[in-house]
Amino acid sequence: MRTLSIKAEKWPLKKPFIISRLAPMHFGEVVVVEIEQDGLTGRGECERTEALEADYPPVSDSIERARHAIEQGASRSELLQLMPAGSARNAVDCALFDLEAQQRNQHGWQLAGLAQAPKAVTTAYTLSLDSPENMAAVAAANCERPLLKLKLGRPGDVERVAAVRAAAPDCRLMIDANTGWSLAQLQEYLPKLAALGVEMIEQPLPPEQDHLLDQVEPIIPIAADESCLDRSSLPRLQGRYQVVNIKLDKTGGMTEALALAKAATEQGFEIMVGCMIGTSLAMTPALLLAQQARWVDLDGPLLLAEDRSDGLRYEGSRLHPPATPLWG
Repeated sequence: MRTLSIKAEKWPLKKPFIISRLAPMHFGEVVVVEIEQDGLTGRGECERTEALEADYPPVSDSIERARHAIEQGASRSELLQLMPAGSARNAVDCALFDLEAQQRNQHGWQLAGLAQAPKAVTTAYTLSLDSPENMAAVAAANCERPLLKLKLGRPGDVERVAAVRAAAPDCRLMIDANTGWSLAQLQEYLPKLAALGVEMIEQPLPPEQDHLLDQVEPIIPIAADESCLDRSSLPRLQGRYQVVNIKLDKTGGMTEALALAKAATEQGFEIMVGCMIGTSLAMTPALLLAQQARWVDLDGPLLLAEDRSDGLRYEGSRLHPPATPLWG
């Protein structure tokens, strides 16, 4: 018999985190699920989505509705039918994945079908949306990092990128408009951003305007974030996006994320692996996905004032697997 427990946690941020479509964030708000069976415990973490976007149902309520089936032994494949894609299913799926690896006496990477243990990867470091001057100051303080990701989506975005480029001339740059641009802005910005050396643009338009990308010549690869939830998203992304950003809180866990990565690669998309703001418990499963990604954005713990004591090891922007078993 299984036992499921749910706990909400708040992790203070080093400084407020700002993106174009949300109020400033001061905490990483997460939910941790633990599933215990026969003396073994699997854990998973997700974003407490309703803390940031009020129109989302409470994560804990979504999990509670599935509690009986989970405690009665629902498998990860059955969970795909039991719960919709999203953060609540992610926490449960990752906990079941962790538990199953222990039951099989395997590492998580073996259960995920990887050929070898995960290696260190280079993660982007995210600059919160701010004035050009303030973003340039943060970029200058982080100019030794190889890859910076800029949060954009408000007037003055090209000026922000130019200021960051001047402050960190040797850094690779990627940008995330968080659905904040119009088609006209995207078409105007593209050549200017290319001249500034931007190598990828994430989710410039709202998902309901994806069809407008049919009119865009993608001289810089464009990544689907909000527009890519799971495998069902892929048909409408064809010819419009060149990259899919896989986040566990969108796919609803490792089970679907692994399937999405395989399907997306087979259909010609490049892979980015991203994250919400969270602790190393949320990043560790995503590190398995990152082994096959061109772009990695798993800097959530770097934005926290403090991470879990048994968390991942960051050397600058180099992300190493945890020294002690945290998950999987």
